[in-house]
Amino acid sequence: MSERASGRATLLARQAGGAAGEAVLAALVAAVVAAIGLKAFSTVQWPAFNSSNVTRSLTTVGQVVALAMLVGSVVLLRLHKWGWLAKLLSWGGISAFVTVTLGMPLAATKLYLFGMSVDQEFRTQYLTRLTDSAALHDMNYIDLPPFYPAGWFWLGGRFASLTGMAGWEAFKPYAIIGLAVAAAVALVLWSNLIRADWAVAVAAATTAVALAYGSPEAYSAVLTLLLGPALLLAWGALHRPAERAAGETASGAEGAERTAGGWGAVLGAGLFLGLAATFYSLYFGVAVFAVCLMALVAAGLALRTQRTWRTILPILVRLIGIGAIAGLLALTVWTPFLLKFLSGKASLGSGSAFHYLPESGSRLPLPMTEFNLLGVFCLAGTIWLVLRAGSSRRAQALGIGVVAIYLWCLMSMLATAAGTTLLAFRLESPLIALLAAAGAFAFAEGARAIYQVLNEPGRFRIAAAAVAVAGAVGFSQHIPTVLATEINTAYTDTDGNGERADKRSPSAVSYYREIDAKLLEQTGRPRDKSVVLTADTSFLAVYPYYGFQALTSHYANPLADFAARTAEIQRWSTLKSSQELTDALNHCRWYAPDAFLFRRSGDDYTLRLSQDVYPNDPNVKRFTVAFPKELFTDGHYRITDIGPFTLVVRV
Repeated sequence: MSERASGRATLLARQAGGAAGEAVLAALVAAVVAAIGLKAFSTVQWPAFNSSNVTRSLTTVGQVVALAMLVGSVVLLRLHKWGWLAKLLSWGGISAFVTVTLGMPLAATKLYLFGMSVDQEFRTQYLTRLTDSAALHDMNYIDLPPFYPAGWFWLGGRFASLTGMAGWEAFKPYAIIGLAVAAAVALVLWSNLIRADWAVAVAAATTAVALAYGSPEAYSAVLTLLLGPALLLAWGALHRPAERAAGETASGAEGAERTAGGWGAVLGAGLFLGLAATFYSLYFGVAVFAVCLMALVAAGLALRTQRTWRTILPILVRLIGIGAIAGLLALTVWTPFLLKFLSGKASLGSGSAFHYLPESGSRLPLPMTEFNLLGVFCLAGTIWLVLRAGSSRRAQALGIGVVAIYLWCLMSMLATAAGTTLLAFRLESPLIALLAAAGAFAFAEGARAIYQVLNEPGRFRIAAAAVAVAGAVGFSQHIPTVLATEINTAYTDTDGNGERADKRSPSAVSYYREIDAKLLEQTGRPRDKSVVLTADTSFLAVYPYYGFQALTSHYANPLADFAARTAEIQRWSTLKSSQELTDALNHCRWYAPDAFLFRRSGDDYTLRLSQDVYPNDPNVKRFTVAFPKELFTDGHYRITDIGPFTLVVRV
């Protein structure tokens, strides 16, 4: 290894090690702050959010305190005093902001945003599955590896196991602590890329908008928080005009030797893409698209200045390096699925994960055109991105990210002609986060420019700070209103203990505990050894039984052949005798149900199933399948009525 290469490797290790160490410390501080906050909230019997304004008012107080901590850290950073205290204040402030913004409105319920309804039901089921076992496994089907990335849910399962909580109960604290940690780590990344005081402001802005528009999908919100600094790292790795200029002058070469040659940025960008691959496939795809777009732009700029194809080689090498790091991390969760698919023992069915086109997915998201505080902030960010595109690497990186999202949206709309989509409606949160980061830069640079134009009036900085704080408080206290539906659902849904947090009569979920006890008694097997056919799939979100069929095809493993399973269930319902049903179950090409959990309707037992009807919106059609009671009259079945349910166990 040459002396220059050795020096770069040493510098890379020092830079990466320092940033990683600081990120670990920030994560620990954030986890402690969030855990203490959630524990404190749980010690008081608060009124339900949907019937009182008490928790809303306390949320505002907590947000103001957290923002005050962030302001204090900015003041210390600008004064260049007590640097470690400033860092601790910023880490503690941003994690406290996350904790109080989500934790206080949810303080009187054990459920997270959206309770266990719709999408949150399948996410809870996934967390319950990986709480029951650390082995990577499909959330629903007994004989399949996971298709949806397991990273966030696997970590949640370890959190639940460590704390002794059931998966459904661990969802809320794990999601909030995870977001607090991600916000603190994002702040550390920003601090290593830009001015420390600006980093606090940018991280606070992106955290606030991510909580408002992305927190219901907690695993994607983590990536949203980290997206901005990850794009800066990727751009720093791929576009290095200073190194090209260094080849022309000796002094430039000496300056280049004081850097790690962009490999620190390669490492950081690769780690982010790898994390995205293990957390959320859609955001991974969008991030890869953005990085590849960066590589094309960087190559174009290199060709324009050097006019030789050899200048593209370093860009290609670094892009491959980013991909290699990301690929290795992705394999930690994707290997079981790939092995199963490549073995030839399973084939992809008619997957419909991309078959969803709500109204918001049929138009471009343009938050900068809305007449509210966020709209003005995003408009300022948009103007800054355009004005500084030729002179600011920050603007270039964020701008390419914004362009990539808009191109993805257009491609998603175009894909509808081919009978699918690219789920562009999910990209509003990261788009707003990038524009909010740009808006923070616009405010900081704009305020500085106005300050200079006005001949540096004495109280201008205080006035600018007052405007910034007022805007931050105004937006922050509005977040619970943005999340009102999600918060209310957490109070109106019945939790795994059979209770509603608003103290009203629970739903049929309250019978789940008795059903679970009967299943364990009558099957004589652990939960993870039994397959249950039921349309009440929230039962599988509370207890880790496997299901014969998923809630909808959109969240079903494509190896499971959802449509064929539904057809088989319908065929079973048309059989004429118990013996025919028993024979059909014994010869089922999948692992047949060990038990059925039905609803009763007259002389029939019913299941409410679903069918993909894309391109219609809604994209799911519900229909009822009725099993005559006569199908379960012989000695092969044990029948127990529990509330509105009938449990049928094969014996």
